[in-house]
Amino acid sequence: MKHTLRLIRRFVFILMFSVILLFVLNVILFIAATYDKANTRGGWQWAEEITEELLSSDGDGLKLSQKGAEILEELDAWAILVADGTGDVIWHSDNLPQEVPLHYSAADISWGTRGYIKDYPTTTASKGKDLLILGHPKTRYWKQMWNTWDYNLIKNAPGTILKAAGVNLLVIVFIYMASTFGFLRSVKPVVDGIERLPKEEVHVRERGQLSGLACAINQASERLRSQEHALKKKERAQANWIAGVSHDIRTPLSMVMGYAGELEENRELPDEARKQAQVIRLQSVRMKNLINDLNLYSRLEYTMQPLKRSKVDFAAVVRLAAADFINSDLEQKYPVEWSMEEGLSACMIDGDKELLGRAVNNILTNVRVHNPDGCRIIIKMEKEKGKDGKRTDGKEKDETGKDETGKLSLVIEDNGTGADQEQLERLKNTPHYMMCDRNGSSERGERHGMGLLIVRQIAEVHGGIAEFFQSQEGGFGVKLTLTLEHIAVMIEKA
Repeated sequence: MKHTLRLIRRFVFILMFSVILLFVLNVILFIAATYDKANTRGGWQWAEEITEELLSSDGDGLKLSQKGAEILEELDAWAILVADGTGDVIWHSDNLPQEVPLHYSAADISWGTRGYIKDYPTTTASKGKDLLILGHPKTRYWKQMWNTWDYNLIKNAPGTILKAAGVNLLVIVFIYMASTFGFLRSVKPVVDGIERLPKEEVHVRERGQLSGLACAINQASERLRSQEHALKKKERAQANWIAGVSHDIRTPLSMVMGYAGELEENRELPDEARKQAQVIRLQSVRMKNLINDLNLYSRLEYTMQPLKRSKVDFAAVVRLAAADFINSDLEQKYPVEWSMEEGLSACMIDGDKELLGRAVNNILTNVRVHNPDGCRIIIKMEKEKGKDGKRTDGKEKDETGKDETGKLSLVIEDNGTGADQEQLERLKNTPHYMMCDRNGSSERGERHGMGLLIVRQIAEVHGGIAEFFQSQEGGFGVKLTLTLEHIAVMIEKA
């Protein structure tokens, strides 16, 4: 609706601006067209100049000077001098038309002074007691011969013109509104339909001047809803297929793991056979983890994973994940160093405890997978600070000196092999499971994908984001920021 009103205001503004602009432009054009032709005296001034240039000759006659002759030639005019009393023409110019008489009565002179002689516009001037009549070309001037204009009409002409302009403006506005009323009525539902089209199914009544556009909007809405339905159907089918495959593969995979474990524990078998059984068991475990990751990824991708939100002590979640990781490190190839900022013994957030623990476990598992020879792992928990070194949450400590809410950083880094810049860019820009190398055959062709993408998805379902980067020691890093409870988690691995 706001867009419709803005559109109407724009049309009205353009209309008013156009009317004012046209009025000013016409005034300017009128002044420009009449400026050099509108003088105070016109032909009367030329008549007076001719009388001044009409000189007495040595005899009794009169003679026009060279300047006077030039004026007549420039004006394409003729002139006569009528004697006082007799009415006879005592002088005339050489170009006097033949139809112009040479004698004038008092009545004839009155007509000449009022405007015309034989359809020639005339102006007059006195030379002594005689009368000079200057005749101009028939198409030179338009003259009003009778006093027919009322004085008050001329006096009130400016106000009358303004009133007429106002009436004309009202008529124009009325015509505009009447001609566009149906258009404006049809614009509102069309604009409203366009605004609602990305959010919901839309149906605009197909009538009025914009019925064609309304029909196109309805067709676009129907196509979008159809595509959305097909996409959801495809997503459900894909998720169900992944879930079905994951379920069907568990039983044979469990059997493979069980038999491989029995062969590994069988002391009667040669050492080489037991090692091969161990490889089969470990790879089967890895396959099982990958299948679980794929299933979880699919459920998170299509929002099929229900969130079990509750107040979670995030510090306890991190400690539990670290403890499980240490206990599984039987060869002690991954020593862990732990440090926590004072006052962070308990960090309560609103989240899914299982998913948050899964995110931390995935990062630690990623460290082990990409550093088979072992590495040192450093885990830090501290308040997140801004660029100026101050706390970013803007909260003050309570009476006990602890913070009830705020931003928190969890940093996990190691001195292992890390990842190159190309792998980091792929992780940042790829929205699905991917391979980090081009052919998957090298030792560094391990999959830096699903586990970390699940971390990113867990952040997103908690209203946060995840970023991947290199640590200061040249390793690999993930920055997970949760915004719902103002908790920021930094997770790094080299």
